[in-house]
This record gives sequence, structure tokens and C-alpha cells, in this order.
Amino acid sequence: MALKYSKQRAIIMDFLKDRKDHPTADVVYTNVRKILPNISLGTVYRNLMLLTELGEIKKIQVGDGVDHFDSTTGEHDHFVCTECGGVFDLPVREAFDAARYAGPDFDGEITGYTLNLRGVCAGCLAKEHTA
Repeated sequence: MALKYSKQRAIIMDFLKDRKDHPTADVVYTNVRKILPNISLGTVYRNLMLLTELGEIKKIQVGDGVDHFDSTTGEHDHFVCTECGGVFDLPVREAFDAARYAGPDFDGEITGYTLNLRGVCAGCLAKEHTA
């Protein structure tokens, strides 16, 4: 079954497509309201969940209790700045062998993984050095 076109969903996708900052639903809502002033947070969130289910975006959790949304759907990891809270893509350098990492005593089947590294981003480091 083909999904019916939705202006709201198209605008949300357009907002996300080139972003690298992994916005929350609130950030998406605030920015989409500039184009569609009558859109509700619920509509934004439902469309984000639908886009996630369709595989058009990824919902990521980085330990701050809020869902973030990523338009880069290929395998990659994230870096979370402990100073500013920024979430940054980490390029994939080599294939991660999750089964090897889990070890020979793990009897399950690994179907995916999430890796979030934490530290201080370059922008925050630069501020510390100039302060």
C-alpha cells in the first residue's frame, strides 16, 4: 500500500534532510511551525514516528531522556558532547563485528547495535581555551 502524500510530513522531511545536529521533536516542531503555524506537536511527533517506521529517518537516544532524529539512515555511530549536549555523526571507519565483540560465550543473534561516545566537542574545547 502506497502512503498518501502529506504536506506536513514532506515539510518535516525537508527540515531534517540536510541536518547533522540530530534535533529533538521540540526543535523540529519549533522550526516547522515557521512554515505551518497551525501544526501541533502531536502531529510532528506522529509524523516523526511514521518516518522512523518507514526507515526514512532514525530515532536515536543518547542518554539525555529525549528522542533525537537523524536523517542519515546508514550505519554510523554518534559522539555526544558532555558540555553543550551536541550530537555528532561519527564516520564509519571499519565494519564493527558485534558478534566478535560480544564474545564466544554469547549464544544470541545480534541484529544491530548503538554506540554513543561521550566527551567534549571541538567547539566547546575551543571556548575553554579562549576563556
